[in-house]
Amino acid sequence: MRLYTHPFSSYCQKALIAFYENDIPFEERFLEDPGVMDELASRWPMKRFPLLVDGDRTVMEATAIIEYLAALYPGPIQLIPHDPILAVETRMMDRVFDNYVNRPQQDIIFEAIRPQGANPDPFGVGRARDMLETSYAWLNYRMAGREWAVGGGFSLADCAAAPALFYADWTHEIPANLSHLIAYRQRLLARPSFARCVEAARRFRPYFPLGAPDRD
Repeated sequence: MRLYTHPFSSYCQKALIAFYENDIPFEERFLEDPGVMDELASRWPMKRFPLLVDGDRTVMEATAIIEYLAALYPGPIQLIPHDPILAVETRMMDRVFDNYVNRPQQDIIFEAIRPQGANPDPFGVGRARDMLETSYAWLNYRMAGREWAVGGGFSLADCAAAPALFYADWTHEIPANLSHLIAYRQRLLARPSFARCVEAARRFRPYFPLGAPDRD
């Protein structure tokens, strides 16, 4: 299998966690290497990543890649629970982290890198920050008494949560009084699969548009 990826991308990290959790062999195609972006574009004209190529199959989008691995390359860590109700909850929380944590934090980043002369969007940034505040409060309530996002163990939802909360806290810091969410973020950072992603991306921190904080 070949995975087209960049180590500083949150969605690439999400997919990489799944590979690392179950020690699934793959070839990493680093998008900064010569010719690799052209390879990606020939498979997926949207040029979005991560992208997985497995024989004749091409799988785009991090969630679909993790679902694919769970279906064809299962391992000891069940990233999609066998229990159907837990599986639904896992997919629900995956969407929560992608849509209500990762998306608004990326909206703030995109505003920071808006081309010079383009119309600024302070309303959009304010709305994104409000969404993060609301998401943080809800997640803090949910994580009280929980180790992972869904009962039953580490899952797809936690693959989504790890990079989403990692970068969101840099972009709009989690308030200090939300102790359950902060503790969950720390557990994610300590998880070997995600710690590996964080270390691989460390050299790219100077490129973080808002300035990477001196922590994590």
